[in-house]
Amino acid sequence: MKIILAGGGAFGAKHLDGLAKIDGVEVVGLVGRRQEATREMADKYGIAHAGTDLGESLELPGVDAAILCTPTQMHAAQAIQCMEAGKHVQVEIPLADSLADAQAVAEKQKETGLVCMVGHTRRFNPSHQYLNRRLRAGELNIQQMDVQTYFFRRSNMNALGQPRSWTDHLLWHHAAHTVDLFAYQAGSPITECHALQGPLHPDLGIAMDMSIQLKTGSGAICTLSLSFNNDGPLGTFFRYICDNGTYIARYDDLVTGKEEPIDVSRVDVSMNGIELQDREFVSATREGREPNASVHSVMPCYEILHRLEQQLGAG
Repeated sequence: MKIILAGGGAFGAKHLDGLAKIDGVEVVGLVGRRQEATREMADKYGIAHAGTDLGESLELPGVDAAILCTPTQMHAAQAIQCMEAGKHVQVEIPLADSLADAQAVAEKQKETGLVCMVGHTRRFNPSHQYLNRRLRAGELNIQQMDVQTYFFRRSNMNALGQPRSWTDHLLWHHAAHTVDLFAYQAGSPITECHALQGPLHPDLGIAMDMSIQLKTGSGAICTLSLSFNNDGPLGTFFRYICDNGTYIARYDDLVTGKEEPIDVSRVDVSMNGIELQDREFVSATREGREPNASVHSVMPCYEILHRLEQQLGAG
């Protein structure tokens, strides 16, 4: 299976590391913003083609699929471009930064019948997979999820400490992880949602702090706190308060509410959530089936984000 990858930043590297562990997969092209840096990264990973034009790379001989790790604002248009070129596509989270754009991608998938998957990584992290299996088996029921998503980004920098060419967003990017995961784990759609945001950044024009409340039809609730102002431990931490235990998930690791480690090393073939996400994309493409985190399965998340954006705009 021949894949091209667009986006030579921190997440692009994570996908390249994951893809290198999947049998029968070859990354034949890398697309970036600057030719010199893209060529340097392509050489590091043994990728023959390096360029700055997505369309050119989609025309490389034998390309089956594309993975998009480009700036958020490019995701929807590029996903549609890939499908119009007859290629399966995995687009990193978020699918889009508006409901209309997300819906346009979903419509293009229906039209083409190609695999279109969105990088909702939390569905694949072994920690969340472990809990999902117990939840589906009826061993646990979520009463409340308490989630903290904290970064220190008072300037426009990426995860590698490099200047960004685009602006990140607490609602359309970072909240998307939790909104989708909460409904997925609860096994019930979100029926109520509320949001508050703090002052906007004077230069970037985005909220630097945000609070979101969610409730599913089953009665489970979620409180999500997000910040780009947090000068402390960084990342996202999920506390599951269940009727039969409390659990804290930190990316691919899981502990009880008393910080007792839980071995999740045998949940899947890897402990790397990005690699597992890529394995699902490759498998679904090879098998001609709808993947977990398909564009259609994650659309309810973007509908909720749209509702929250409307609330914030109104008030």
